[in-house]
Amino acid sequence: MVQFERLNKTASKPQLKSDAGRKARVFVFLFFFAIVSMTVLVTVKFGLGKEPGSTARTSTNVSGQAATKSTNAELPTMEVAQAVMVTVELDFGPTIPSIAEALKQIERRHEPSDGVGRTFAILDAYGEPTSDHKLHMSMHVSSEKPGIGSLVFRRTGEVLWRSKIVLGSRSEAPALEKRSLLILVDDGTGKSLTIEGSNNPVTILDANIKEMGVPLSSIWPDGTEREFTFLYSACGCPVKAMVRRVGNKTVRAKELPVMFPDDPAALSVISRLMTWE
Repeated sequence: MVQFERLNKTASKPQLKSDAGRKARVFVFLFFFAIVSMTVLVTVKFGLGKEPGSTARTSTNVSGQAATKSTNAELPTMEVAQAVMVTVELDFGPTIPSIAEALKQIERRHEPSDGVGRTFAILDAYGEPTSDHKLHMSMHVSSEKPGIGSLVFRRTGEVLWRSKIVLGSRSEAPALEKRSLLILVDDGTGKSLTIEGSNNPVTILDANIKEMGVPLSSIWPDGTEREFTFLYSACGCPVKAMVRRVGNKTVRAKELPVMFPDDPAALSVISRLMTWE
């Protein structure tokens, strides 16, 4: 029995050593497996983080384009050579600007279908401060060529107006370079008379009245006011101003409307002819 016990104890030592070795090998294997797994996991994770990133950007871009197309498709539509009145109330803070100054804070955004030129123009604008310290302003907008047009308030980024402009029943857009300035004057009784400009008069008072064949100065008494109508737009829309004769010159009887803010060349011709400069 004693010998048997010794043999058992002796035999048990190699068994313990064998178990310990096996455990050590298992531990090393598991440790190595863990390192490999972590490496693979990190590699996979980095790859997933990279690929979806580029996919997400593409996806967002496509979605953005789709959203833009969808938004453009839902825009109100107007034909070329038409007009719309855009009326807004704008908050400029403690100091309310004049209409002329306020127009400088209105960004005109043009997206012409052919990628060239502008799609609309502001013909005139007028307005006044409100009781809650805002500026009430109306802008007369004339559409000129197919595309998209927008008015954006620079101070806040607010889109005040946005429209899709189409040819509609027209075969082509009016040629803006062929526009000519037409001036009409009220004779004081409500009848409109045409100012003849073919003889290149120095001032409006020197110009002849087409219907009468006499110069304007002969039928416009000094010190009186007359309503003038100026036409210079794709839509042929009138821009009106009250004017007073003062001797051999004329002056604006009213500051408003601000005329042709998007066509300074036309305004310059008018101002020189009317002796406002």
